Amino acid sequence: MATFDILVIGGTLPDGTIADIGITSGRIAAIGDLAGSEAGETIDASGDLVAPPFVDPHFHMDATLSYGTPRINASGTLLEGINLWGELREEASVDEMVARALEYCDWAVSLGLLAIRSHVDTTPDHLNTVTAMLEVQEKVKPYLDLQLVAFPQDGFLRSPTGRENLIRALDMGVEVVGGIPHFERTMADGAASLKELCEIAADRGLLVDIHCDETDDPLSRHIEALAYETQRLGLQGRVTGSHLTSMHSMDNYYVSKLLPLIAEAEISAIPNPLINITLQGRHDSYPKRRGLTRVKEMQAMGIRVGWGQDCVRDPWYSLGTGDMLDVAFMGLHVAQMTSPQEMARCFTMVTEENAKILHLDGYGLAVGNMASLVVLDAGDPIEALRLRPDRLCVISKGKVVSKQARNDARLALPGRPSSVRRRHKVPS
Repeated sequence: MATFDILVIGGTLPDGTIADIGITSGRIAAIGDLAGSEAGETIDASGDLVAPPFVDPHFHMDATLSYGTPRINASGTLLEGINLWGELREEASVDEMVARALEYCDWAVSLGLLAIRSHVDTTPDHLNTVTAMLEVQEKVKPYLDLQLVAFPQDGFLRSPTGRENLIRALDMGVEVVGGIPHFERTMADGAASLKELCEIAADRGLLVDIHCDETDDPLSRHIEALAYETQRLGLQGRVTGSHLTSMHSMDNYYVSKLLPLIAEAEISAIPNPLINITLQGRHDSYPKRRGLTRVKEMQAMGIRVGWGQDCVRDPWYSLGTGDMLDVAFMGLHVAQMTSPQEMARCFTMVTEENAKILHLDGYGLAVGNMASLVVLDAGDPIEALRLRPDRLCVISKGKVVSKQARNDARLALPGRPSSVRRRHKVPS
């Protein structure tokens, strides 16, 4: 008779398999019919979805939960948000940034979000942003994987100390090279910044994640330069282009040339649907562009695409909860991914695909992998997207880190059931 630290029984896996999961010493020890086994703690997941944890590949944790400080973004634009953040990063203390980030990580854990890639602004010479986020990374390490990107918000070349501060941040322990070529002074400077940033990553053996073409300008084509530098330096599979919103406005002929270049370079793409459709198209009347990049077209070319959160309650976005199912739900609608296969893919994009973008080791529901998972009050991934349901249990690295009681509504209607749950099985 097998004995486990934790036994999750009767759960439905994302592929529809019903199985028990046995956890020992922080790892998944067995998956299958484990009837008769004993455990220190047993979690009944019968009829519920058991999934690998959610992963956010694009976030700004140094700014999160700061909405309204120093004031509200009145225009709702990307550029006003950048200006507001420029003021805030000079006022915010390390302790304040740490406190806000830890509160957000608490939200994340309660929602089964156990891995986050956060861009950290390296513009200010004091680098308090980097100091704060490295402290947060260490504090949450037992239960949340926080990957940090050195991000020169005001431009790697445009900021007088942009290059120096990015190198300092990497030397301090930040592990991914970031950039923002469309914010440099000229297109040529944008391309030059990509060349140098990719060379830095190649020399240090690091991953690359670039804020790339986050603009409505169809002539912002830095993703083409990023694909070239990736191939030139042998960085295939290690580079990500985030946002790519200009692709929304590009002419189709150019995109037909561009997509094969991205695919050949094995560059991953991270659209951020909540933020992209909020910030882009602000200069349009009607018809109004929504700014989401060409998700389905990239996937059809074999390009890895994952949904990102980007912002929660900060100078750029007044809403947000930390729930990656909210992100996938919005992406599903804007990208018109409404077939059963496409909806299921949207769930995979905030779990397995994002984990691959982050190069997470030991991720997923397989024997020997890290015992991190989430039990959702839903029957399958599509229902999870529809409902964005309660996370009944979250396990991180072999420990139960969050529990939530099932919260059915109680009815008082003559001749009707006493409670209602919004789950709905499609007839087979």
